[in-house]
Amino acid sequence: MSRREARLVSWVPHQGTVFTKGSKNGFGPTFCLFLLMLSVTSIKMAPIPDLKVPVIWVLGGPGSGKGTQCDRIVAKYGFTHLSSGDLLRAEVASGSARGKELTAIMERGELVPVEVVLELLKEAIIKALPTSTGFLIDGYPREKEQGILFEKNVAPVNLVLYFEASDETLVKRLMGRALTSGRVDDNEETIKKRLHTFNTHNDQVIAQYPDKLKKINAERSPDEIFNDVTSYLDPLVK
Repeated sequence: MSRREARLVSWVPHQGTVFTKGSKNGFGPTFCLFLLMLSVTSIKMAPIPDLKVPVIWVLGGPGSGKGTQCDRIVAKYGFTHLSSGDLLRAEVASGSARGKELTAIMERGELVPVEVVLELLKEAIIKALPTSTGFLIDGYPREKEQGILFEKNVAPVNLVLYFEASDETLVKRLMGRALTSGRVDDNEETIKKRLHTFNTHNDQVIAQYPDKLKKINAERSPDEIFNDVTSYLDPLVK
């Protein structure tokens, strides 16, 4: 795997920052960021009007099993599963002007502007809205401010599902995955750093939504976990 591919696989959105250091191609990061922010204005940054289907944030540390649960939710309820990381990778792969701008930022190892992530999520929701029964926003928001901006510019959230497991359990699961995945970031030191970063930011996110938050014990079997999930989702779709 090339350095560029490795960065793309592990690429996650964070709050954006303006950079001023120049680049080899003559276009500095500030200029590329300016182009990206111009593209954001193509969509009105205000909540989607008359959204009548539920919007659910799905949170959980790496190894919590939220991906498995998202697959089961989609199969049972027909919800649309959206991952900010998948949307960013798809935009880069598309070769669009915005994708090329994102590639330039990615290759410098810089942060993706949160407004661009919100635009991609909003576009995907609007595109799927005519046929969707609900939306699972997987792994987003990662920070408190991202959640505030999502509700302000995309849609109110109806439910926050947090798949909770101890760091000890998550490390064990991820180390087991490392035996077969070959992923360079699946070593114990890196895993613990990822978990520390996740916990620091996630605690602030879930504290912001006490009335919408549903904590789910993710230490159990997938079937037991899904029983809890359905108990929270069934009232939303009736």
